[in-house]
Amino acid sequence: MTPPQVLTTVSSFRAALAEAVAAHVRERGAAPAVGLVPTMGALHSGHAALVDAARAASDIVIASIFVNPLQFDDDADYLHYPRTPERDVALLGAHGVDLIFTPDLAQMYPGDSHAPLVRVSAGQLGTRWEGAARPGHFDGVVTVVAKLFNIMSPPAPARLEAWFGAKDAEQVAIITRMTADLNIDVDIRTVPIVRDEHGLALSSRNQRLDETDYSAALAIPAALFALSEDAASERRLGVADQVEELRSAEGVELDYLVVVDPDSLEELQPGDALLDEHGVLRGRALALIAARVGPVRLIDNVILSPGRSQPRE
Repeated sequence: MTPPQVLTTVSSFRAALAEAVAAHVRERGAAPAVGLVPTMGALHSGHAALVDAARAASDIVIASIFVNPLQFDDDADYLHYPRTPERDVALLGAHGVDLIFTPDLAQMYPGDSHAPLVRVSAGQLGTRWEGAARPGHFDGVVTVVAKLFNIMSPPAPARLEAWFGAKDAEQVAIITRMTADLNIDVDIRTVPIVRDEHGLALSSRNQRLDETDYSAALAIPAALFALSEDAASERRLGVADQVEELRSAEGVELDYLVVVDPDSLEELQPGDALLDEHGVLRGRALALIAARVGPVRLIDNVILSPGRSQPRE
């Protein structure tokens, strides 16, 4: 397998992508599909699943590695975010990425790396749940993603598809809405959550959990799976019961556990179109959870559907 090209500047990346597109057109006589996997590094098998999905669907696969300071509301979290660039490049290369964009702060935010003058707003969607808990977080996300889409979009006649993990369900909903509202020509694709053998959603932050923290963190997917079983069995969703269990669980500091409309992210109430007056789900919904365990904040989610439970792995 040919090692990927690693580009550190906007101009060098654009030139390399343009050449890759031109080469494909010359050799195949057709417009290539370009699959983009944006990352913040510290990659794991969940990211590998994203790359594998992009590789299977695309002619050219590109990825970015950039730890975006705008989406951290805690300076300590930003400073301690795991950074493993050599291992990340090796993983991306092993899974078939062709071009890797690894900009520094000056490339992404020229002029003032921590306070660009012009930003994108996530609007009302960005103020719910994670947005409420981490003010400005989703503004930082959509700002950097909009920039990456602009920088990494291929020249015509190629088309761009961007791949995201379903674990960041709020982020996917907001980015999808952003591309529609701002008429950004990119198709958003998602890959199901990758979980370990005990059901914990894979996350770069899991590296900071010790053995005790890890055991405590398993209460998070357990609560989601219980709600999934309620929905599948067409029973009343036991959200309050799961909240009570989590609040009494040792080592877990619950922020929220809610069931929402997957598009608007608004919390469902009994009597809504998706939830009857008895609390029984009658349509597709999304359960969201966030909790602090040890030194890290963990998020997770599961799609709820009447008659269908979600797999645990």
